[in-house]
Amino acid sequence: MQKDLYTADHEAFRDTARGFVERYVAPHHDAWEKAGVVDRSLWVEAGKHGLLGFEIGEEYGGGGVLDFRYNAVLGEELIRAGASGVGFGLHNDVCAPYFERLATDEQKARWLPGFCSGELITAIAMTEPAAGSDLQGIKTTAVRDGDDWILNGQKTFITNGINSDLVIVVVRTDPDVKAAQGTSLLVVERDMPGFERGRNLNKIGMKAQDTAELFFTNVRVPGNNLLGELNRGFIHLMENLPQERLSIAVGAVASAEQVLASTIEYCKTRTAFGKPIGSFQNSRFVLAELATEVEIARVYLDKSITEHNEGRFTAVDAAMAKWWTTELQKRVIDSCLQLHGGYGYMLEYPVAKAFIDSRVQTIYGGTTEIMKEIVGRSLGV
Repeated sequence: MQKDLYTADHEAFRDTARGFVERYVAPHHDAWEKAGVVDRSLWVEAGKHGLLGFEIGEEYGGGGVLDFRYNAVLGEELIRAGASGVGFGLHNDVCAPYFERLATDEQKARWLPGFCSGELITAIAMTEPAAGSDLQGIKTTAVRDGDDWILNGQKTFITNGINSDLVIVVVRTDPDVKAAQGTSLLVVERDMPGFERGRNLNKIGMKAQDTAELFFTNVRVPGNNLLGELNRGFIHLMENLPQERLSIAVGAVASAEQVLASTIEYCKTRTAFGKPIGSFQNSRFVLAELATEVEIARVYLDKSITEHNEGRFTAVDAAMAKWWTTELQKRVIDSCLQLHGGYGYMLEYPVAKAFIDSRVQTIYGGTTEIMKEIVGRSLGV
């Protein structure tokens, strides 16, 4: 089918993004995987190329464009290169809306220029050791002390956790009511006394992505670091989670498309019993099924991006997009690895890396089970 989501401007931006990835990311990604973290200099370079803060106002150095298609293009180009460790998506797609829509003018002046230049890397800390999908189980607390907040607790599985300079921390500010009514967002800054980073977690995939534990022991957070309204943090999260889930869906479909395309080429050149393995009926049927499902996913994703840009993309739409595309991604990559045979199990083949990198997709950002629960409740059952 002809695709009409992107305009000439988006494709011109794709050329910029692809050139950046080829020059500054691809040659170094293997080294970053060994180190377990992306070099901070990449972020500054990304800022110089206009790849950070698309929706942030131009007065702060951002793009000033509220168009998620630019976010999607950058995400697709990183996926195309297998650069699963670069945390631009978390910065642009997840954190940016909180700062752009909730920050005061004073906070924007403090934080957004560095956000767009790449000098301030962001993260959001929701998950705790005993509170993952159940955000209402959060135990981290913030207690008033004069004009400040005293923050105590811990977070885990935090993307950009090692590199981050600004961390949006989800905290309980009113323990006497339900978490949905007594949760707030506090921005913790690098080097605040009592703020410590634990391990850079040893994951099975996404090795270059710094995913860390964070600890807060009597961290004094200024009152003017409250992001959004007091005790409305849960609502702010619910308002912004659809874009996060859409971002994950973008990565899922791009990954499925990329792995499928490379597998089709492999099946044309790899021979068995004297002929290409793609000529066997079983291989053709598998590839036909995968191509059909990926095309359907692309159509739904493109429609979702359009709906999001128009302000009509709902939490239920996001849940559908997130669970379906990530589960599809897993199925596609698993089938493609099978078609590669033993070579597919070797890490020098991109399909093997895609296989281990993709496993978390159905977990973070809301598990498949939680996504189905959201959809199911919307049906009145």
